[in-house]
Amino acid sequence: MIGAYGVANLLQSVAAARTSVHHTFDPQLLVRLACHRTYLFGVVCQVLGFMLAFFARKDLPLFLVQASVAAGLGVTALLGVIVLKWALPVAELALLTLLLVGITALVVSAQPAPSRPLGTAGVIGLTVALAVIGLLGFFAVRLHGATGSVVLGSLAGIAFSAAAIAARPLANEHSAAGFLTNPLLYLLIAHSVVGQLQLGLAMQRGSTTAAVAAMDAAGAVPAAIVGLLLLGDRIHPGREWLAAFGFVITLGAVIAMTRYAEPQHHHATARAATGRRAEGVPLRPAAR
Repeated sequence: MIGAYGVANLLQSVAAARTSVHHTFDPQLLVRLACHRTYLFGVVCQVLGFMLAFFARKDLPLFLVQASVAAGLGVTALLGVIVLKWALPVAELALLTLLLVGITALVVSAQPAPSRPLGTAGVIGLTVALAVIGLLGFFAVRLHGATGSVVLGSLAGIAFSAAAIAARPLANEHSAAGFLTNPLLYLLIAHSVVGQLQLGLAMQRGSTTAAVAAMDAAGAVPAAIVGLLLLGDRIHPGREWLAAFGFVITLGAVIAMTRYAEPQHHHATARAATGRRAEGVPLRPAAR
């Protein structure tokens, strides 16, 4: 799951950088992104990661699964360095090491257990959250640069967190009829689409690392709290400190990575533009 999400982040960010920036909360962005083969490959990897995460949530607590999703940022950063020649400061290498330490602590402390039912109040809460996230996204698209990346990435993370909360009890549905008639399925889909749209908008406005780090940080905490309070997530007795340590270290490393984030695609576009100018080829306006 970590590897699949890491590759998906990289491929989708490349496609988003090649698509003209949208200044409205317009679902047509997803249609335009779908015209890029790179984005479609990214979606395939994301669907794979989503399926693996869905099956993991059947028994594993959300604080472990969501923090592991956040660790996909480390894979994205490493692939960006290897494939796209992104700059990776020494400090970011240390943060990637902290990610590994944090995830290891969470794995050791988590106790597998089926989820409790969410209940009618939970379904209503997820429905209200969907409307609020969409409304905030409508206004957040007016933000630009790193601020736009962080705000839209955070909203995407909250949407994906709500989808994870819906997925945990849904994964324990035993019959096909119960699965298809469960309102959590459609809330999961709706939150995922809204989150995907906001993530695409976030990646257009600055740094891939900033957008994804904001998304992961904002997405992990609500799901972890709801999982522990309402869904029956468990920690091995006596290892509560280890779970808290791993969760804080993982999210702290992800959030800290935003400090070293650069608008990688902008620099790549500038280098490509310089090369074309040297070859005498007319320049087109660069999409950022």
